[in-house]
Amino acid sequence: MIRETIRKNVEDVINKESLELKHISSMLDYQKITELCRLIIKNKGNIFITGCGTSAMAAKKVVHTLNVVDQKAFYLNPSDAVHGELGAVKEKDLVIFISKGGNTKELTSFLQNIKEKNAQIVAVTENETSQIAKNSNLIIKVKVASEADQFNMLATCSTLAVISLFDGIAVALITQENFNKKEFLNNHPSGAVGKRLKEDQ
Repeated sequence: MIRETIRKNVEDVINKESLELKHISSMLDYQKITELCRLIIKNKGNIFITGCGTSAMAAKKVVHTLNVVDQKAFYLNPSDAVHGELGAVKEKDLVIFISKGGNTKELTSFLQNIKEKNAQIVAVTENETSQIAKNSNLIIKVKVASEADQFNMLATCSTLAVISLFDGIAVALITQENFNKKEFLNNHPSGAVGKRLKEDQ
């Protein structure tokens, strides 16, 4: 009985997340996503991505994926940012805030500092009227119908949606930037991926 319940719980979550991803793919504003891709391609500085809690985990995944496809991306830890790390952010940089609600105080506390540095600010949020969104140059709305847990509280579908969005952006950048397998190998020489890339040479 316990095994059957666990299996049902896991299957239900996977199925719900799959449905939410299909839903979100039809709801995204692809004109704004295209604009974000252009900002990344034209960017002459660094890309900083920040978030708190589960959004921080999503931000770190996005940073890694962008680095693999030859983009200079770094995770900006909110608590470190307000204790000196903001010195790394310059005028030509792009700062992406990932925040479901868009009003997380740890993030809003240094919004004005980023603006005064004249860096480009992008908000990835479900709340277009939030403080982060209102202070951004570009808003990418990512809103799922519900999370996968019975309380509709656990950051499951929403986090997966953000990661999936940036996976798509990374693949688009591969195409737009003519990123090739040799460059891929230079960035990712180890592991199963590195082995496959070496075999293709």
